[in-house]
Amino acid sequence: MDCGSDKVIYMDNNATTKIAPEVVDAMMPFLTDCYGNPSSMHTFGGQVGRYIEEARQSVADLIGAEPEEIVFTSCGTESDSTAILSALQTFPDKRHVVTTRVEHPAVKNLCENLDNLTGHKHRITRLPVESDGTLDLKRYEEALSDDTAIVSVMWANNETGVIFPVEEMAAMARERGILFHTDAVQAVGKIPINMTTNAVDFLSLSGHKLHAPKGVGVLYIRKGTPFIPFLNGGHQERGRRGGTENVASIIGLGRACSLAAEKMDEENTRVRALRDKLEKGLLSSIPKSLLNGHPTLRLPNTTNISFEFVEGEAILLHMNRYNICASSGSACTSGSLEPSHVLRAMGVPFTAAHGSIRFSLSIYNTEEEVDFVLDKMPGIIENLRQMSPFWNNGEA
Repeated sequence: MDCGSDKVIYMDNNATTKIAPEVVDAMMPFLTDCYGNPSSMHTFGGQVGRYIEEARQSVADLIGAEPEEIVFTSCGTESDSTAILSALQTFPDKRHVVTTRVEHPAVKNLCENLDNLTGHKHRITRLPVESDGTLDLKRYEEALSDDTAIVSVMWANNETGVIFPVEEMAAMARERGILFHTDAVQAVGKIPINMTTNAVDFLSLSGHKLHAPKGVGVLYIRKGTPFIPFLNGGHQERGRRGGTENVASIIGLGRACSLAAEKMDEENTRVRALRDKLEKGLLSSIPKSLLNGHPTLRLPNTTNISFEFVEGEAILLHMNRYNICASSGSACTSGSLEPSHVLRAMGVPFTAAHGSIRFSLSIYNTEEEVDFVLDKMPGIIENLRQMSPFWNNGEA
């Protein structure tokens, strides 16, 4: 399969990212010559452990944590499940979980299936969001109770990029003796995070969202937080996650975290400027288009725009003809023809929710690519609207 025969304009970085060339270079020795098992007694295998610890330090440095607080997992989904299920096992008499209506399926679907997974009845409070995707802290405070075992709220939404006040929410939970978990998969590497200055107990991140490979993630566990492993087995990860380490990917994640720290300013200046140019250009050149999400409390790379009276899937198919990659909803839900649960929670009109497109940029995007998209999108939307019975019947 030739994935590189044509020039691709890739603006789907919240779904997955290109592996940075520097990351590939760092991984290669551990896919070829340094293939030993780090748990082996001999030097050939055992020496690999030193490189894993260097990667652990790099991850810790990016989020302001201690290296012993970093546990390597297979992905963000595993990290989410581990944190939530650990809290419920730690406090078996507490059966209440607080989350939001706009969580990633990794948390959303887990909460929907907790009773089957644990054999106990649980009460789930799903906090609503405002029309701009933000949360009401008063509602959140009222939701906390003595029966609450854990709060799980994403740091930034994967579809709209809206950033939640996680640090303030974690502090409020700590005052009540409640554990707090955040899915920070979209936030890590894009905005500054410092775990020494907040009260978050568990944090999930995923390698393939910050230019590392798929199949590797992290669960941050604050020192002193009660914890019960999800995967039991060997002594790996200080007994907190059994299974032979995915060495090459862990090394790659460590290198990616170092690069993310170096590129943080670029994410928040050049990438943000490209995002803003794309967003303003689309909204000004295409009638009946609207921004989904708060205008400023967002990740610097993400914009979600609805084009009324057309289908998102049809838009993506037409964009694909020009090798433009974006998403309709999140990558984990776009297989469904139902409107995004995030946009429904925000009260986005049905005629707009179906035509939502998420553009998510990275440091590899250029101004020329943005100009190309701005040149092609108005024609795509106009052609599709001419085929829409709603548009032609004057309902627009």
